[in-house]
Amino acid sequence: MSNVGEIERATQNRIVRLFRDHLGYQYLGNWEDRADNSNVEEGLLRDYLIKKAGCPEELVKRAIYKLQTEARNYDRNLYNNNKEVYKVSIR
Repeated sequence: MSNVGEIERATQNRIVRLFRDHLGYQYLGNWEDRADNSNVEEGLLRDYLIKKAGCPEELVKRAIYKLQTEARNYDRNLYNNNKEVYKVSIR
């Protein structure tokens, strides 16, 4: 691994510890090499929104569609995709 890769991995590990140890998130592991890895884990998100947050299924469908549309826009770079994801509104 290059120096840059090592620095990036160390930063990612610190972020994982922050979310897991201080914010109470469940860490699902490093999925970098997992088959069908995605930046939007639709099944997990759908289950959470419907079962735990109590959102109506139709609203969940629209939200996931809009999220995936913005996150996977190949006409923009990763930074701008992330920026648009945080602007998503399901109105």
